[in-house]
Amino acid sequence: MLRFFPAPLLMVISASLAIINTAIIGTLVAICGVFKLLVPKQLYPQLSRLTNFLMWCWSEVNRAIFKLVNKTEFVIEDNSQLSKQHWYLLICNHQSWADIVLLCMLFGSRIPMPKFFLKQQLLYVPFVGLACWALDMPFMRRYSRQYLLKHPEKRGKDLESTKRSCEKFKNMPTTVINFVEGTRFNQQKQQQSRSSYQYLLPPKALGIAYTLSVLGEQFDQIINVTLAYPNTNPGLTPFKALLSGKLDKVVVKIDTIPIDQQLRGDYLQDKHFKRHFKLWLDQTWQAKDQYLKTVLNKD
Repeated sequence: MLRFFPAPLLMVISASLAIINTAIIGTLVAICGVFKLLVPKQLYPQLSRLTNFLMWCWSEVNRAIFKLVNKTEFVIEDNSQLSKQHWYLLICNHQSWADIVLLCMLFGSRIPMPKFFLKQQLLYVPFVGLACWALDMPFMRRYSRQYLLKHPEKRGKDLESTKRSCEKFKNMPTTVINFVEGTRFNQQKQQQSRSSYQYLLPPKALGIAYTLSVLGEQFDQIINVTLAYPNTNPGLTPFKALLSGKLDKVVVKIDTIPIDQQLRGDYLQDKHFKRHFKLWLDQTWQAKDQYLKTVLNKD
């Protein structure tokens, strides 16, 4: 609708609207979080439903902003049957901040509102951090190998925080989203990580394995999503393209993976399970990389 404006102006308009939306909804969610500290735990489910509804509102406003400035062609290969009454673990490749907006838009009305695994540093971002805390988003404090060598007492602390976060999801249908690569893909990171994949970073198995060990019996399925942004201007990231009305095409592949005993085990102590799980994840990532190669070379 507004695509006749110059791209820089569109970016200012859409970014301003998105910031206002995030500030308003984030403030309301944060207020609900304060109430969580004050009211009896019996009222937590009602407050959680309210915060999930507010997140859905945030997603729908973003959808309206997105449509206001973009005329995007969506190509969706959907092999799933999903329900808002089930528990899901959603795994996805990670290329841009646009991934988060698009996943909420694509799945917000089909499955329980998603909970993202977030870096601990995001807790201190204005509006966003406090709102994500109120939404029971699991914050991950990742310790480097060098840090753990100097502070062995911290070993396992990040997994304990994951377990505490996941425990909150047992009483209400929930979708937990894990960007298994741990960070956004770019060519520099691919080279630094010596990735064997052309369009992906190496998947980090520990987080997803631990989540499955804690909530594996609760999850009904794994939703395996592959996102691609063909035809995006090389000078623009997908997020900047989204804001400036230049996101011409999005390709999405949605598959489901059953969760059986072969995907649940002690990743830290059982070496046989660890080898098996890493092999399964590598094969999943190889298939994802091949799909991206087909989509991106085609366009």
